[in-house]
Amino acid sequence: MNTTNNTNQWLFEITPKNKFFSLNLKEVWQYRDLLFLFVKRDVITVYKQTILGPLWYLIQPLFTSITFTIIFNNVAGIDTGTIPPFLFNLAGITVWNYFTACLNGTSDTFKANAGIFGKVYFPRIITPLSVVISTLIKFGIQFLIFIVFYIYYYFNGANLSVNSSILFFPILIIIMGILGLGLGMLISSMVTKYRDFSNLIGFGIQLLMYLSAVMYPMELIKQKLPKYGWIVDYNPLAYVIETSRYMLLNVGQISILGLVYTLGITIVIFFIGLLVFNKTEKSFIDTV
Repeated sequence: MNTTNNTNQWLFEITPKNKFFSLNLKEVWQYRDLLFLFVKRDVITVYKQTILGPLWYLIQPLFTSITFTIIFNNVAGIDTGTIPPFLFNLAGITVWNYFTACLNGTSDTFKANAGIFGKVYFPRIITPLSVVISTLIKFGIQFLIFIVFYIYYYFNGANLSVNSSILFFPILIIIMGILGLGLGMLISSMVTKYRDFSNLIGFGIQLLMYLSAVMYPMELIKQKLPKYGWIVDYNPLAYVIETSRYMLLNVGQISILGLVYTLGITIVIFFIGLLVFNKTEKSFIDTV
């Protein structure tokens, strides 16, 4: 009786990766249970031993919006038109927080998971993917808070209206997640060799926030500082923030050319990040 075929049929076969670029979508799907397990871990354990727990999801955007309203609207005199300044800032911060959460969570992938990576095999891209998915829950909570304040201001006489383009709002969030994932994978790969690079991430994110039109309209920076307005024009995140406010508050404008530019930059950064990530995962355990 021939049993050769039966003994050589394996459920999973681990082979060296010879491809320079590989999405491994089939393998990721096979490990989908592990992906959901990591998502659950990210959601539950982050605030498990904190006093306020998930309330930090609410406190951070609210206090940041209040601070921005006092400094940029009351002191600096930035005009938001008929939109309440607090709601204007909360809309930008809510979308911006999703990007920063994806970037911060994925930029430390190799260093934070070195113990797991060194003991068992699974597609390494699952860990940054789990961060992007788990932060969607955080974004959902913060977006719910935005809706609550939107309803409050609406019934208190604020001139608010929903734009019909809001149906495409989830696409903006997907773009932000992919962009944060691509940058995070790229930074995580660099941190394995250059440890001090991680110290620049916090400063870089703060600087990027001021260049992403989070607390002001894009047209304002062009009027006040025309010599430096090009910096915001070349920032793809600024178009996402501006478009999201247009969809949610019907203020500002949509730049189709800017969104096409943003989508192109997002795709390029994601593929570059994935290429470097795939290359780094082969030998990172020797440098971490």
